[in-house]
Amino acid sequence: MKIGFVVNSVPTERPEYTTTRLALAATRRGHDTWLIGVDDFSHRLDGAVAAHARSARGRKHKSPAAYLASVQAADKVAAEPLCVDDLDVLVMRYDPADDAVERPWAVASGVLFAQLSVARGTLVVNDPASLANAVNKTYFQHFPEVVRPRTLISRDVSDIAAFIDAMGGCAVLKPLQGSGGSGVFFVTNHEAPNLNQMIEAVGRDGYVVAQEVLPEADQGDVRMFVMNGQPLMAGEHHAAFRRVNKTADPRSNMRVGGKAEPVKVTDAMLELADAVRPKLLADGMFLVGLDIVGDKLMEINVFSPGDLGTCESIYKAKFTDAVIDALEHKVELRRHYGHTLDNTRLAAL
Repeated sequence: MKIGFVVNSVPTERPEYTTTRLALAATRRGHDTWLIGVDDFSHRLDGAVAAHARSARGRKHKSPAAYLASVQAADKVAAEPLCVDDLDVLVMRYDPADDAVERPWAVASGVLFAQLSVARGTLVVNDPASLANAVNKTYFQHFPEVVRPRTLISRDVSDIAAFIDAMGGCAVLKPLQGSGGSGVFFVTNHEAPNLNQMIEAVGRDGYVVAQEVLPEADQGDVRMFVMNGQPLMAGEHHAAFRRVNKTADPRSNMRVGGKAEPVKVTDAMLELADAVRPKLLADGMFLVGLDIVGDKLMEINVFSPGDLGTCESIYKAKFTDAVIDALEHKVELRRHYGHTLDNTRLAAL
């Protein structure tokens, strides 16, 4: 199997990233594996999609760090010309929010070239047509209301202030486009004198998302991975963990100091996954991350859900192998059915 993983930039990838672990797992199983930055694509005169890709195939690597070091060393020499038409599957693993400020042109570039790749017959997961509709948090509003906290999206200061007042003076403010806890404010009655400045800070680059604060938020949130519409499992273990920030910062995201703890997946969590499954399947979302607080979803990460390695460390389970198993199965289905199964359907089958 020939697999390409699309990342923001190959030189900035890190060993602990889920993408690195997935690429290593595929390489260890004998698959030809490449990393492709969103700035590495080109559309050729003959209509084919090409890329300057980096690979470490054919070598034995004892760790993600060793694998990535080999790939990035190749990056310093020369990238390998690759025709994306020749890939069995292209895996989208870049985060548009990481490029929003310094490389705004890159936000949509990966999805656009992925759509061209689908048109040429390459299997792409997650489905890029749906990813194009999910570049910001409005995508979340298309899921059932029962799974979402009360939310306002606006740039009007008075509307946001009124919403916060209706929530009892407490709310979460975050930018419409972003991830990793960046630009997130927890507003309480104590911050009332600075509320306008906080709203303006969040809304400087666009719309503001205001959400109710859930009572269970002080217990952190749970990241649960869902693959092909079902909670991801390896053996008896779910790919899920609780993120708790034990500092004064109320955000639990791993990038802002959150610590990972094992978690028992409850019936309520499984019911949330069941509620969002129909849309995830309809949209061709192969691998996503659900961020759960209490009985509500705070976010659905459809671009590059991270910390799968954290799950593997906690439970000593090979979740990355389960993901590669699923990709192998999709490629086999494509061989049997050809293009009678369109990309959106096959991506989450």
